[in-house]
Amino acid sequence: MEHRRLGSSPVEVTTLSFGGAAIGGLYAPVSDADVTAAVRRAQERGIGYFDTAPHYGAGRSERRLGAALSGEYVLSTKVGRLLVPLEPGEPPEPEGFTDPPPYKRVWDWSADGIRRSLEESLRRLGVDRVDVVYLHDPDDHEGEVYATAYPALAALRDEGVVGAIGAGMNQTAMLTRFVERLDLDVVLCAGRYTLLDRSAEKDLLPACERRGTSVVIGGAYNSGLLAGGTTYDYAPAPPEMLERVAGLERVCAEHGVPLRAAALRFPLRHPAVASVLVGCRNTAEVDDNAELFEMEIPETLWAEL
Repeated sequence: MEHRRLGSSPVEVTTLSFGGAAIGGLYAPVSDADVTAAVRRAQERGIGYFDTAPHYGAGRSERRLGAALSGEYVLSTKVGRLLVPLEPGEPPEPEGFTDPPPYKRVWDWSADGIRRSLEESLRRLGVDRVDVVYLHDPDDHEGEVYATAYPALAALRDEGVVGAIGAGMNQTAMLTRFVERLDLDVVLCAGRYTLLDRSAEKDLLPACERRGTSVVIGGAYNSGLLAGGTTYDYAPAPPEMLERVAGLERVCAEHGVPLRAAALRFPLRHPAVASVLVGCRNTAEVDDNAELFEMEIPETLWAEL
């Protein structure tokens, strides 16, 4: 598996990486045994970068990932949400995750909140450090990022507590402002640089090239539509998107390449992109994604797409 460096940091990641939302129970339950087997199979297949967050299953993804990992790997988590125990009788907030643990998510972008979030993540993961920390979904908190959250994260990097810092979002506009105004090693952008949505080409990717900031791409399947599903950006796909996918499938079929393989490889054609994150719930999904990722794709197909 090829490795690429994140910005000017010492951190290198594999070009295919393991996203931890699914193992937190996103949309469907996953057993501990399946998670452990999937993580270990990913390492066997050469996947060396694993991403998680407190938000994913209210800490469940971090606990499971930490318990399953062994040997050498690169690990990232995120800050911005603290997990607070529910009061007696207080209902859980699933936020898309099944059977959530008894915690609620509380936004905290203060300097103390950033450090506390990381410390709590380290305890759940069972490790003494992570390689990368992202500011997670600060869509409604841009001012707090500049005032307190980014300075706290930069201090952690300066102290050597983490190797690289960044921000992760589903939009490009704010990420682009962060790249231009802050000293970030990497950004994680979900769903905005795919075969169906190339909006990151307009602002984020050029800014990252200018600044030497790396990009990790999540949501390469646009929440399922490019992988044979009917969901686009977490909602039922409109008819025009279904028609576009059918057209992409026809072009790929003419070249003997599954659309999913093209979807996984496409983001890496941009020089700023370091890795593509994909969620896997079991060993079969790990093997399937790894095999798709390793397929040879002819230049003629990219030209037609």
